[in-house]
Amino acid sequence: MSLIKSISGIRGTIGGHAGEGLSPVDVVKFTAAYATLIKNNNPQAQTIVVGRDARISGAMVRDLVVGTLVGMGLNVVDIGLATTPTTELAVTMEKADGGIILTASHNPKQWNALKLLNAKGEFLNAAEGNEILKIAEAETFVFADVDQLGKVKTDFTYTQKHVDHVLSLQLVDVEAIRKAAFTVAIDTVNSVGGIALPVLLKALGVKEIIELNTDPTGNFAHNPEPLPQHLTEIASVMKSGKADVGFVVDPDVDRLAIVTEKGDMFGEEYTLVAVADYVLSHTPGNTVSNMSSTRALRDITEKYGQQYTASAVGEVNVVTKMKATHAVIGGEGNGGVIYPASHYGRDALVGIGLFLTLLAKSGKTVSELRAQYPTYYMAKQRMDLTPDTDVDALLRSLQQKYAAYPINTEDGVKVDFPDSWVHFRKSNTEPIIRIYTEAPTQQQAENLAKAVMQ
Repeated sequence: MSLIKSISGIRGTIGGHAGEGLSPVDVVKFTAAYATLIKNNNPQAQTIVVGRDARISGAMVRDLVVGTLVGMGLNVVDIGLATTPTTELAVTMEKADGGIILTASHNPKQWNALKLLNAKGEFLNAAEGNEILKIAEAETFVFADVDQLGKVKTDFTYTQKHVDHVLSLQLVDVEAIRKAAFTVAIDTVNSVGGIALPVLLKALGVKEIIELNTDPTGNFAHNPEPLPQHLTEIASVMKSGKADVGFVVDPDVDRLAIVTEKGDMFGEEYTLVAVADYVLSHTPGNTVSNMSSTRALRDITEKYGQQYTASAVGEVNVVTKMKATHAVIGGEGNGGVIYPASHYGRDALVGIGLFLTLLAKSGKTVSELRAQYPTYYMAKQRMDLTPDTDVDALLRSLQQKYAAYPINTEDGVKVDFPDSWVHFRKSNTEPIIRIYTEAPTQQQAENLAKAVMQ
């Protein structure tokens, strides 16, 4: 059993003893701690939005979360089965004081989690996350008297509201997509993408949709992380020549992977690159991605004479840097597109709307589109250290060794070489260093990783 308590939320496996997995006791404790933070920050707080993905444990966890919020004297808007970005948008549309998304993102079906939002529908910052952990540990929450209990209302219209919102974006051209008469294949891994993506694609005027694993049962048809080795089924469909483009999402639909008409992976890193290319061609401005994302975004940004900035890893860090630099597009190399004209959250639906518009207006195939972007390859390694290793001293020595090159120390140590980079990140929970490299070929990326590990 696993229970991971972090500033970004509470994640764990279902079952086992309290404190060892995400047990009902833990769900109640951390929900009450979150409610306490919300009320401490705003004594007038009244309403929290709750949405969930299709995990088998979702209904149970929802009942516990909703009951706890009501017991803390807060009203709940239960939007039912909904994507993470749908829930984020619902917080602002409801003018709520916060939101909880019940999803363990790309983790397997035995996992679930509480993702915690503020009144802007954005993830809590580090200070707020740490405060929740302290409140939960001390159990300093106080439940409401019987006359002050909250109330629950359900509103299952938010998927449609989210789709309408995407269609309203200035850079989503429904008419161009309709004229292109696309056939689109989708794999939504038996979660809420199976509800949202068909509605979106029909509204965008897609001619035909080939649906794979769209029944939202929570019994994931394959490993739910949208990596090439897990996407053989949709790759096979695409190789048969039946569709123009394939879209794959994770269980909570904040990550978007694209498959070409030939059945090749577009590359999760390149979802953001392509969308940014389209946005920058119409909206001059800066871009942001995290330090472990491809250099191709920087190349595309500089092509338009704009400035690229790297942030620390983590969505909340990307968003903070995007606001500071007034970025017009940003995200993470895992297929996470953040488009401020919509909202400050990774959103696969927004990504699909923008990418299909780009594809329609380009007159190219997906493969031809991919070929026009700079190509880099990544290697991801880890080094196991002894518990008594001084990791910070090790990172400082790396800074000295590579002092001749540009170095970023905002999140570990990132060294930019002329045609490649290496990023060292220490784990906060175990004695390991993660090593990410990128270079013009896969062999060069792997050789660089080996060299720096030596």
